Amino acid sequence: MSQLLISSPKHCAKHGLNVPKNYKKLIYSLSTFILFILSLIILIWLILRPTKPQFYLKQADIYQLNLSGPHLLNSSIQITLVSKNPNKRVGVFYDQLQAYASYKGQQITLHASLPPFYQGHEDSNFVTASLLGDSVPVAPSFGYEVGRDQLSGKLVLGLKLNGRLRWKVGTWVSGRYHFNVDCVAIMPLGPNPVSAPMSSKQGAQCSTSV
Repeated sequence: MSQLLISSPKHCAKHGLNVPKNYKKLIYSLSTFILFILSLIILIWLILRPTKPQFYLKQADIYQLNLSGPHLLNSSIQITLVSKNPNKRVGVFYDQLQAYASYKGQQITLHASLPPFYQGHEDSNFVTASLLGDSVPVAPSFGYEVGRDQLSGKLVLGLKLNGRLRWKVGTWVSGRYHFNVDCVAIMPLGPNPVSAPMSSKQGAQCSTSV
């Protein structure tokens, strides 16, 4: 007759207690290591305190802004922005940059893609974009709104820049963060239709959100 080898509950408990202990030690070690890394990152972040970049509108030039049909707009606008990194220990990578112009809340140019660039500590860079629109659909009230601006003698354009940025500290580079830049260009506008070039030098700071 074959014998059945049956271990007593005491015998099983004796051999089974070592496994949970090993797992507990492993989990404890991993948790301690992860907590240390997170604390180190937070400490570095608090010490460096990266500040969002600053943008200024240096100049805006309108070379064309007229209707080719009842609700179709042709536009050609050149803008120059000044980008500044205010951080002393943090560099900034700018990626996937796009710019466009708007008027009375409606987009009047196509998106213009800009080349990516890196900005060192406390550095400043010029960012130039050519904003073009060929038969861009606009609201039926566009001509009326421009006519009202002619009476006031000024044209107010919204200039938008958006993209992704990455922080750089030493050799460490963060993930990508979406950012938006909103600028306002106030252009002098005479009584004639908007067909002649208009230029305006600006100095106001744009609003930046990250």
